[in-house]
Amino acid sequence: MSLNEQKLNQMATALRVLSAEAIEKAKSGHPGMPLGMADVAAVLFGKYININPNAPRWFNRDRFVLSAGHGSALLYSLFYLLGYPDITVEDLQNFRQLGSKTAGHPEYGALSGIDMTTGPLGQGISSAVGMALAERVINAKFGNDLCNHYTYVICGDGCLMEGISEEAVSLAGLWKLNKLIVLWDNNNITIDGTVDKANATDQIARFQAVGWNTISIDGHDYAQISAAIEQAQNSDKPTFIACKTTIGFGAPNKCGTPKVHGAPLGEEELALMKKQFGWDYAPFEVPAQIIASWRAAGQRSAALYNEWEQTASQNQEFSDYINNKLPINWDKALNLLKEKAIKEQTNVATRKASQMCLENIVKYIPQMIGGSADLAASNLTFVEGMKTISADDYNGNNIMYGIREHAMGAIMNGLVLHGGVIPYGGTFFVFSDYMRPAMRLAALMQLRDIYVLTHDSIGVGEDGPTHQPIEHLAAFRAMPNINVFRPCDVVETAEAWQLAINSEHTPSILALSRQNVPTLRTESSENLTAKGGYIISAANRSPSATIIATGTEVSLAVKAQDILAEQGIAVNVVSMPCTELFDAQSKEYRRTVLGSAPRLAVEAGITYGWEKYVGEDGSIIGMTGFGASGKGADVYEHFGITVENIVNKVKEII
Repeated sequence: MSLNEQKLNQMATALRVLSAEAIEKAKSGHPGMPLGMADVAAVLFGKYININPNAPRWFNRDRFVLSAGHGSALLYSLFYLLGYPDITVEDLQNFRQLGSKTAGHPEYGALSGIDMTTGPLGQGISSAVGMALAERVINAKFGNDLCNHYTYVICGDGCLMEGISEEAVSLAGLWKLNKLIVLWDNNNITIDGTVDKANATDQIARFQAVGWNTISIDGHDYAQISAAIEQAQNSDKPTFIACKTTIGFGAPNKCGTPKVHGAPLGEEELALMKKQFGWDYAPFEVPAQIIASWRAAGQRSAALYNEWEQTASQNQEFSDYINNKLPINWDKALNLLKEKAIKEQTNVATRKASQMCLENIVKYIPQMIGGSADLAASNLTFVEGMKTISADDYNGNNIMYGIREHAMGAIMNGLVLHGGVIPYGGTFFVFSDYMRPAMRLAALMQLRDIYVLTHDSIGVGEDGPTHQPIEHLAAFRAMPNINVFRPCDVVETAEAWQLAINSEHTPSILALSRQNVPTLRTESSENLTAKGGYIISAANRSPSATIIATGTEVSLAVKAQDILAEQGIAVNVVSMPCTELFDAQSKEYRRTVLGSAPRLAVEAGITYGWEKYVGEDGSIIGMTGFGASGKGADVYEHFGITVENIVNKVKEII
């Protein structure tokens, strides 16, 4: 064994022992993957990956995604050994404890070296495609000196079995993302047994079929690992490296079995493993010479970082771009659009209003990249002047995701996590079900993703219950840290876009209509959507009731208000485009808007959730089932979401 391999072996052993000790102390965790992939990690981080622990968010660093997030102990051990200043040995000792930085799965933001939250299998490898795409897009704009790095992924069988991975890796192959390198922990073990009991896929053939370079190696052979990484770095395609490993490598009685997958080794097995490796040190103690080898690896790219920093500091345009700095007055044209809509009384669907907004946004914000899951003609996410990104030309601002909603959501996450991109993606609102896991991660990671979700209600009409999103508004309103906008006209749609673009740490949903709506707002000097809810049409005297509505139902409420006024009944109409923002207002403001009179809520969605706004004496007009197939107007009539029913319900509650 050469001296270099001796060092790598020592470094890998330190990784194994620290990971196993952290899991043992916590009495909880997954030691199998850290033990099995320690050799691969030692080679990758010891020899190849470009990072800087002293500048952990260095923009041109290589990205690393532990898609098999259950193996988080490996990542934390790496960070400690490499010398990241925000992790200590005490943090390893507090693995999986309440309030610890070292959570059971990597949590983006908890430690500076974590490039994304992982754990839901398949999300990591899929978001890594977005990171690799962002690298190519920014490289095409600014060149190799400023953006030229790899995205590395360690994934397991679970990531490859999840359907989202197929969606994402096929796009990576189509786009020829040659800076993307995936290292597969090929150990043939899952929690319930051997992989072949549930999956017979030839993963090498699968990745070759979608345009990847593939390599098979012994994941415990340092020379083979090195050769594979070097070959991958020089490929003209993304590369999939199948690393044949033994799960729990080094644990003499449990390695190669499901027993080592998701439970601590136990004190006896840990002692036997340490003895087998000749590791005769106290718990969490690492010899100085091994620490020195790891710290040297952590500083290996320091010169590269210094050179990049000097180049980047001289380019203000690049600095503004990668920091997502919005141009001054970027929304000036958007404000003019609002004024024009009020003056001309524009009557369009809010999906069309969104397209009108995008025409006045995309050309002013260079970081904006749009796209749709094969529904651009319906979502209206593509506007004149946009250029579709392809393997032949990455310098574009539109992504054709194909019919891959889930991958779209994950790739959008990767684009944001990489930096230098503000993405929006479109599909029908009902199909948000397909990408909800990625949307939840966006909310969890506090990412600025913008979802253009059209055909927002039973107004879809003839497509019927399968395409009518009934419970979706309530479901996303229940999700923490995501703003759900359902605008009523052009003005509210533009305001929602302004808020979504400015919401750096919160993803946004724009739930947009298929059917036309009138412009209801009479002025636009203040962004009233920012308040979540407001009186859009006030009674001319003390109101006997308040009607609360969203989206297309606001115009119905205003018509009902006019009829009631003719009958001597005064009501206020409240538009509530975003309940999350309304709930964030002061109690005094909310009381002023909702008033003390009886309240009626109207929304072409499930009634669940509106109880908190109407109270015990109020009423709700909405859905309790899955809709019906028929013309949009007929379906509204069938379910009683009509001006006439609003008038009658108001009379009932007063």
